[in-house]
Amino acid sequence: QLQLVESGGALVQPGGSLKLSCAASRLSLNYRDVGWFRQGPGKEREGVACISMAGGITNYTNSVEGRFTISVDNAKTTAYLQMNSPTPEDTGLYYCGVTATYTHTGCKRDGIQIWGQGTQVTVSS
Repeated sequence: QLQLVESGGALVQPGGSLKLSCAASRLSLNYRDVGWFRQGPGKEREGVACISMAGGITNYTNSVEGRFTISVDNAKTTAYLQMNSPTPEDTGLYYCGVTATYTHTGCKRDGIQIWGQGTQVTVSS
């Protein structure tokens, strides 16, 4: 069964740091778009960061630009989201998602083929 499993979510203080992981099971992240998404309380799921494995191009939503970094390990089996200087507005359930192989949609939600189950991030003092 193709599967993504997120981990690393926690309670973190504003201004701290946190690193989320997304481990792929029975699939490679190569030749896909890999994205991190989040859903805050009472909000719709939104895209946070995206990396195209076709060339390594990354994109971020404006609110996290310069603070968050998306990456994929050399084995192309685990994706990461490094979160620096989080604020309470970054609180939410964080999901990773991937497109089908050789499909590059810029991590639009309707283009995601496989979703993880999510990991909770709470930013609070």
